[in-house]
This record gives sequence, structure tokens and C-alpha cells, in this order.
Amino acid sequence: MMSTAPVRVGVLAFDGCFGAEVFGVVDVLTVANRVSAVTEGIEPFIVSVLTARPGPVTTASVAAIAPTARGEVDLLVVPGFDYLPGMDLDRLLGGWRAETALLRRSAARGVAMASVCGGAFLLGEAGLLAGRRATTAWIAAAALAERYPATTVVASEMVVEDGPITTVAAFSAALDLGLHVVRRHAGEATARRTARVALVPPGRDSQTPYVDRGLLGDRGGRFAARVRAHLLARISDPYDLTALSSAFHVSSRTMLRRFGAETGETPLTFLRSARVAHAQRLLESTDLAVAEVMRATGYQDARTFRQLFSEAVGLGPAAYRQAFRNR
Repeated sequence: MMSTAPVRVGVLAFDGCFGAEVFGVVDVLTVANRVSAVTEGIEPFIVSVLTARPGPVTTASVAAIAPTARGEVDLLVVPGFDYLPGMDLDRLLGGWRAETALLRRSAARGVAMASVCGGAFLLGEAGLLAGRRATTAWIAAAALAERYPATTVVASEMVVEDGPITTVAAFSAALDLGLHVVRRHAGEATARRTARVALVPPGRDSQTPYVDRGLLGDRGGRFAARVRAHLLARISDPYDLTALSSAFHVSSRTMLRRFGAETGETPLTFLRSARVAHAQRLLESTDLAVAEVMRATGYQDARTFRQLFSEAVGLGPAAYRQAFRNR
């Protein structure tokens, strides 16, 4: 439903945040104000950039952001920060205690919260995600789930709203959050027009097609690494647990036990993921027909291939090629 009074939206800038995530939200709401002024005669948002400490902050790209005038807000947005798996989250988040304290105080006053990308970690540090569903960048989802076990992390979704807390995926999802806020407070028509003016896709609902398993790293020890290398070298061969086990001079039961203990999955589960990733690369970078891609990744039945690919990626092979083909 449209709000009768302007919604006061503040974006919390802090040292090390992504500047594009700060201004992505600000700029989408600014465009929405201009669109609504023309079509409805009102500007539905008052937008500001806030800081938890005095003075300007320096973003991850070394650009400086000076805060606008402080004031009460109805919605406080937390951008993400420079993060890859393996980075020291304790050290990073320990440097933003003033920010997490501000989030706790604001939530206690009834301010709604939203995060982009790694901003979900700041909400988690403030204790605001316990018992809630949330999302973040797919590359950080496992770390978020591990650090905040009381939170249900939905890694596949682009936008997750749970009560007064909204979390969205990585970087460009700041634009999706902006449109979500416009849709919630200014209506579908204004959101649709804003998306057209800003050239923002209006209906992205999944980040699954963007996942690159190679950036997530592989869990496990030396045994699992050798098994994975063996499977990857024969990725188009039929899966045979007995033959795989014999190649490593262990029983099938021992193969499943040792591989599972090191990785948390079965060799077949790993192979299916690897085959989908290989199919994605072929669809992106070659002119092979979908049937040829299917055979190159070890499948002979088109229906089975399409089903497994769609379940893993969120798009069928042809639709994935159309969206991600290198041109």
C-alpha cells in the first residue's frame, strides 16, 4: 500500500562499505521521487546518508562519503563490505561496533532495517537476525549461516523480507532493494516506471544463476581432493561408485564414509554440481548445441539433464545461455 507521508530512508555508510551499495539505494529512490512527482504530484521518500561516527567515511574503493543531515528515519539500510570466504570476520566486524550499536538502538525504537550483501553480518552482530529468514551474497551465505545459527539463511533468494527486516543479495541487488522499497511504499506502478527509467530489471527473484562454485572453494582433505580430481578428469563418463572406490583401493562404503566426512556430501552430489558448472561454462562460451553440452557433461537423457540443470541454476539450459552467453 502507498504511504500517505514520505518514508524517511537512511543509508548507513561506514569505513570499508561498498559505495555503490550506498548510492544504488539512494539513486533508485531519487528516481522514484522524480517519477512520482510527475505522475502523482508527490515525492514519496526522504533519503539521507547516515554515519555512526562524526565526519566522513572511506568506502572500500577509497571514495569518501560525507553524511547528510542526521534525523529520525523509518527505514535504515546497511550496505555490504569487501568480503571473500576466508577473510577474518571477527576483525572486520569488530571494527564496526559503533555501527552495530546504532542498529540495536534504532531497532529498539521501531525502525525497520534492510541490508545489502554483507550488511546482513552487521544486522547479525546487532542481534537482529535471530529467529528470522535472511539472505546475503551467495558467496557469503555459508559464513552467515555458520556465524548466526539462529538465522535461516536462504542463499538462493534475491530479496527476503521477514517482519521489519529485509535482506538482499550482493552489490547490484541494492537496486533490487530500492525497487522493493518503492513497490512497498509507493506502489507497483511507480516501481515499474522507476525500473524502466533506471534500466533496472524489475523482477529478479533468484541469485542462483550467478553462483560460481569455483569461488566458494572445496571443503575436505587430501582424500576428497584426489577423488574430486579423479571425477573431474572423467566428467562425461557414467558415474560408477564401485569403479570409483576400486580406483582408490577402498570399499564403496569406505568411499562414502571418508568422502562424506571430509566434505559433507557424496561423490555423486559433487559430480552433479561439477557437471552443472561445466555445462554453464560451455553454454556461456561455446556454440555447442544444448544436446552436445548435455553429452559433454555425462548425460544422455535430455529430460534428466534439463531437470537437474534447472533445479541447480534456476533457469533451463537455453534460457541460461540467452542470459549469460559471452557475446
